[in-house]
Amino acid sequence: MMKNFDWTQFTKRIAIKSDLTAVYNAWTKSEELEKWFLSKAVFYTAAHENVPSSTPVSAGCRYEWNWYAQNYFEQGTITEANGTDFLEFTFAGNCKVGIRLKQQKDSVLVELTQKEIPLDDDSKANIRLGCAFGWTFYLINLKSILEGGIDLRNKDTELAGVVNN
Repeated sequence: MMKNFDWTQFTKRIAIKSDLTAVYNAWTKSEELEKWFLSKAVFYTAAHENVPSSTPVSAGCRYEWNWYAQNYFEQGTITEANGTDFLEFTFAGNCKVGIRLKQQKDSVLVELTQKEIPLDDDSKANIRLGCAFGWTFYLINLKSILEGGIDLRNKDTELAGVVNN
């Protein structure tokens, strides 16, 4: 059974009752990312200038991200950002995460694909399994924030090992 398991990529999908612009902004503006995903999101232009927190990022921007209740810091690059319904960035080393949005009636279908995951045992455990678990929670939190305004994240640094970190 496990020999057919794809360790190199995964896709997570969720429907959110919202409009395309709000969901796209949730992924591309620092002030919006901090409402559902990060404790601190900083973007820099290719010229190393800060991108204002209310300005959507564009391809070529770099990021520095921090999370609540985690001693973890991520840096990467926005590789694509079309301004409407697609964003791609490097994540977890050289992996790529693509966010594709599609309006469907009164909802937006969010499809997240993380790919180019290395095949060493650490990457299988920490990236393929760990990130798939993490993205599942954060997609649910994005839905919660956009549909009802409730932030499900744990922000208590003394409370470790919970599913909402």
